[in-house]
Amino acid sequence: MKRRNFVKTSLLGTSGIFFIDSILGCTNPILEEKSKESLEEIYAGFQNPPAQSRLFVRWWWNGNRLSEKEILRELDVMKAAGIGGVEINPIAFAGDTDPVGYEALTIFTDEWLAMLEVALKGAKARGIICDMIVGSGWPFGGEFLKKDEQTQMVTIGTVDLDGGKNYTLNIEELLDEVNPPIHSKNKVVYKDIVMARLLPKEANTFMEGTDLMNRIEGNSLSIEVPSGSYVLYYVVKLTGFMAVINGAPGAAGPVLNHYSKPATEAYLNRVSGFINGKMGHMGDYIRAMFCDSMELEGANWVDDLPDEFEKRRGYALWPYLPFVLKKVGHMGNPLDEAYGTTFPQTVVDKIKRVDLDYYQTRIELFKERFIDTFNDWCHTQGVQSRMQAYGRGMHPLEASMSIDIPECETWLSKDVGREFPNIGSTGRAPRMCNKYVASGANLAGKQIISCEEVTNTSMVFMATLENIKIVGDQSNISGVNHSILHGFNYSPPEAIFPGWVRYGTYFNEQNTWWPYFKNWADYKARLSFLLQKAVPQANVGILQPLTDLWLKYGPQRDPFPQHVYPDYQDNLWEAVHQNGGACDYVSENIIKNATFKKGEMRYNNRSYDTLLLPGIETLDIETTEALKKFAESGGKVVCIGKRPVQSPAYAERQASDEAVKKLTDELLESENAFLYPAPTDDIIAWYGEMQEDLELKPFVKFEQTHKYLNQASYRIGEHEVFFIANTSLSEHISVKAEFQVNENHHPWIWNLETGEKQVYSSLGKTQSLQLELPKATSVLIVFEPTAEGSEFEPIAQSQTGQNLNGPWHLTCKHIDGHAFELELPALSNLGEHKQMENFAGEVLYTLHFDQNESAQFSCIDLGDVQGISELSLNGKHLGTKWYGAQLFDIGEAIQAGENKLEIKLTTIIGNYVKSLKDNRVAQNWTHYQENYPMGILGPVRLV
Repeated sequence: MKRRNFVKTSLLGTSGIFFIDSILGCTNPILEEKSKESLEEIYAGFQNPPAQSRLFVRWWWNGNRLSEKEILRELDVMKAAGIGGVEINPIAFAGDTDPVGYEALTIFTDEWLAMLEVALKGAKARGIICDMIVGSGWPFGGEFLKKDEQTQMVTIGTVDLDGGKNYTLNIEELLDEVNPPIHSKNKVVYKDIVMARLLPKEANTFMEGTDLMNRIEGNSLSIEVPSGSYVLYYVVKLTGFMAVINGAPGAAGPVLNHYSKPATEAYLNRVSGFINGKMGHMGDYIRAMFCDSMELEGANWVDDLPDEFEKRRGYALWPYLPFVLKKVGHMGNPLDEAYGTTFPQTVVDKIKRVDLDYYQTRIELFKERFIDTFNDWCHTQGVQSRMQAYGRGMHPLEASMSIDIPECETWLSKDVGREFPNIGSTGRAPRMCNKYVASGANLAGKQIISCEEVTNTSMVFMATLENIKIVGDQSNISGVNHSILHGFNYSPPEAIFPGWVRYGTYFNEQNTWWPYFKNWADYKARLSFLLQKAVPQANVGILQPLTDLWLKYGPQRDPFPQHVYPDYQDNLWEAVHQNGGACDYVSENIIKNATFKKGEMRYNNRSYDTLLLPGIETLDIETTEALKKFAESGGKVVCIGKRPVQSPAYAERQASDEAVKKLTDELLESENAFLYPAPTDDIIAWYGEMQEDLELKPFVKFEQTHKYLNQASYRIGEHEVFFIANTSLSEHISVKAEFQVNENHHPWIWNLETGEKQVYSSLGKTQSLQLELPKATSVLIVFEPTAEGSEFEPIAQSQTGQNLNGPWHLTCKHIDGHAFELELPALSNLGEHKQMENFAGEVLYTLHFDQNESAQFSCIDLGDVQGISELSLNGKHLGTKWYGAQLFDIGEAIQAGENKLEIKLTTIIGNYVKSLKDNRVAQNWTHYQENYPMGILGPVRLV
């Protein structure tokens, strides 16, 4: 049976799966390397990463309550912690915070600019890189914007009317009814009715309805309703409807209209005028200007949009406008409720295509008038552009391609490392935008892929460094190589504990684990440095069904869409990587502008031998033709679950649909095109089967996949690089891995904590390794020509050993200054003890035990530890563990007879913060959380 026939019949419901032998290997898809440096030069940088590879932080300037002394003090704190850069981010002062006498400065006043100068020059003197947000908050704007510069939205109101009656409706009352429950309302909103039409409640064909605008006189609308049931549609333009989210003084007020190039230019030139007027040339002090989240709350209009629509789409928008608009809810999400005229399905389908053209027009205008304008302005000022270019109104992939430093976001929540269902976003720190942004950056040849990392609104004080590491590792797997933490709160020491907290994980010198923060900072710096020098591998391209998603559900609010289509959309890229492969998202424009040769689709410096089409029913004719050319050249096209059957075209719809069907028929006749069943529950296993069935070549073959095991593969010149991570907080993963690498290359572990490297002990050949990955543990493996060096041997999870039982003596030092002692007969969660349930600080565990002279033990395993541990044996310090296996090499420290074991345990701060019932800041962030476990839970064993 031919493989392509198997795939077709399997879709029809045959039982069983036909397996083929896996042929490990794939062609190198990279056409040009990022770095021309030698591996030796890169290793030197890996050992001592420069500032641009180190962690950056979003430096929240809370309410602009600034002083020169505090700015410089905080720069010193961050420098000592291993932070390489800051993003200066003025933001509104948190309402639950005591300003302790500090006055708010208005942004861009002389007083504020003086503080900005202190920060920029102070950072430069310390070797800290500075970025700066444009204005304040998101999306940016200000009280100074003129009406025609403010954001606009058109939406609809409807009124059901009985036939055979005359109505006189009050215009003010109609306008009052259109009051979208958006998240961030501006105080002053201008409302205008731009269209009013009368339609029957049910229509058999499309109709525009009766224009009623000439029936408006003064403040009244008069309507004579024929017999039957009718509905009044009225379109309202809202100007200045949205306020900047958390804008600082002087940059709050209405949001800018991003669809207006003159408004955008005026705003940006105002910003650069102030900064250049103070600093001389902003490019001498600022690396990049930053544009934050595009949470535009339904903004969809500029006054010339109808003209642009007709010019670009070839027909008029006005007849369809009331029917493509939606009533708007929170964060601009359309309300899911029935209203208006009921049309037959054929008319509904036609309107959806108009809606798609309306959205495409907005995407184009946003790109041309805002993104391109922002980019040009940055370059004129001698700085780079940095932007989160996704959200409703932008193409989630293509919008990032022109940005110098495209940025995505990664979230910390309690389920990360603990839960991981096969389908969905639970347990995943990266948002869907990460893979879009990383793919766009790769396709455009960008070196830096930035991330708003460890975004945290749910466990601000409860986060551990181990939680944070897992979030960061998942972020790197998704394609990120530059982390900007969310964030470091500007907070003077005299502020009432825990200080000024606007947002984010409690990255603060008062946090219990802050003395250990640099351990993670160094780890991330080394990883970021290497990944910025390397080229990510990818031989699989995924064309997400964006057109189908938009036709079915409308534009979505990335990174938190209301609807996902298909349901496994967020998880397909992940399954590719979990099975040892690597992929990028591509778009229809990418495919149409690619070249096809010898089984590869090439775009710029990327190439793919396989394209996956998950759940796609709608494709542009040119895209379908390009896919056919790709298959004819030898590339594989895999339609998953569904096949393209229609075009999105409005004009000549039937002919266009038939053309797509015909081209798809011809495509699937190719030996290189397949119709493959969609995944059910276990998408990792499903993709593994498809990888075998269709002979898709991974870069590394895991003997057994695991939901918490993931990898990203790279190249540096001729050297293969793999970052492999276990992102579980509880499970040890032991797996054999076979790497597709040069057979003359040898695996080296580049230690992300120490900067040292060792040759990996292999299983007889250099391509096959036994990986031992304790919880929250990752490895960086670089294949090099030489095998001369000290050897690294992975340590398997020990099943045998000698338990060290209590009683344990505890010396407890609370961060509030008081100390006490405690005796524990056995190890347990400290939070279960009344005296400790609200504890935060250091606990010294002491145990005396006897050791038999003949016993042979090399390590102490502390078992389950909730916190950071430092271990000493007989007075000799044996190391610190802030994540992963709590396994300490005891070397010669152990002695026959009596031994003294001391373990310093540093707890989280959250349980204590939660106990501060009269502290508004503490309760704001912890009142909805349970206490977290802390302490050494064990068992503690000699192994």
